[in-house]
Amino acid sequence: MNENKGKEYTAPWEKAFNQILTPLEEFIHRQTTSGVLLMLFAIVALVLANSGWAEAYHHFLETPFKLGAGEWMISMSIHHWINDGLMALFFFVVGLELKRELLVGELSDFKSALLPIIAAAGGMILPALFYIVLNPSGHTFDGWGVPMATDIAFALGVLALLGNRVPHGLLTFLVALAIVDDLGAVLVIALFYTEQLNFSALIGVGFILLLLVTLNLGGIRKPLPYVLLGIVLWLLLLKSGIHATLAGILLAFIIPIRPKFDPERFLSHASNLLQQIKEAYLAEPNIIKNYKMRARVHALEEGVHLVQAPAQILEHNMHIPSAYLVIPIFALANAGVPVEWSELGNIVTHPVSLGVIAGLVAGKLLGIAGFVWIALKFGIGSLPEDLNMKHIIGAALLGGIGFTMSIFIAELGFAHSPEDLLMAKTGILLASIIAGVSGYLWLYLAGGKKK
Repeated sequence: MNENKGKEYTAPWEKAFNQILTPLEEFIHRQTTSGVLLMLFAIVALVLANSGWAEAYHHFLETPFKLGAGEWMISMSIHHWINDGLMALFFFVVGLELKRELLVGELSDFKSALLPIIAAAGGMILPALFYIVLNPSGHTFDGWGVPMATDIAFALGVLALLGNRVPHGLLTFLVALAIVDDLGAVLVIALFYTEQLNFSALIGVGFILLLLVTLNLGGIRKPLPYVLLGIVLWLLLLKSGIHATLAGILLAFIIPIRPKFDPERFLSHASNLLQQIKEAYLAEPNIIKNYKMRARVHALEEGVHLVQAPAQILEHNMHIPSAYLVIPIFALANAGVPVEWSELGNIVTHPVSLGVIAGLVAGKLLGIAGFVWIALKFGIGSLPEDLNMKHIIGAALLGGIGFTMSIFIAELGFAHSPEDLLMAKTGILLASIIAGVSGYLWLYLAGGKKK
């Protein structure tokens, strides 16, 4: 008997047509995969930094690399190119996600967004306070922003391991919380982790931003002009003293969110083209020879792009290089912390690492869960039907995974203090492990498997 009898064969292209994901589902899927890659590359970095390859690993990262000519010649180490250059792409994607969520996503409805916003505020304020209590003054004070951030890729990766033990509402709550958290981290970097300002470069920044806004208002929908001006914006911010990666955020907020074609015009246009394609095919089934059909398919393809907003297209296209390339490379370049096991006790009790651990583990837990509990007691906001405080406590624990953005802020705060930077990174790694494991165990025990 033929086992395949009655089974339907689905070709790869058919799967592509049938796979329809919302922006939120696409975001969760890619961030989850990114979290797995992030974990793997972080482990590789740790192995390299604690092996016979340690010297070669650090030497490679400090190798200078020049790009440009004349006054626009930029010479930075590979490490700085990754943190200042590649990470601008990461911030660009973060900015596009923020823009979408604020305009049409989870944060567009203020009533629904209120609780995640309150949770994110608590998850930023209390971790910073925990750190400041342990580092009230001196050079170690500069790390107060380190425990404020949540790594959504890692957090969603942990939730993915739990499968159907956690309700879908917890995913959307954590995503909304993390997006607000990212916005807070961006503001902290812009306002408090800025070097001495170069006002000439800042004037140039203002001029480029004006040009970008003019392009937007003028109806320019092609990405290329924005990308070219975005590169100039990055160069000027690099010279201005404000961290260059913020160019990604600024550019993302100016990229047009409205398409060139309205849906009604597109439907009419597409319907006519499909009829013409059908007629052309019936007249000549050989597609290679059918120039009329190919021309109309190409026109339909153009229409498909024009009915989508440039911001939508860029967010979709840039997710893969950001999640699967930029973030893993960042982890490989920044997670290489040499671990002296004999000194681990002294490292953990160092004010910087202790402040980071306390902030990410205790501060995030009390800040997120505590602020949500207080808000609910005062009738501010409401939890989705499938969530309860046990789920929120689990999300608060996972909020203590502060890997990517926390390391990024640590690099800024302790740029001139290698010892403090090492303590901060060690604290981030330990806190992220504690938060990830405790969050997983809590949610595993709190949630029953659903059929």
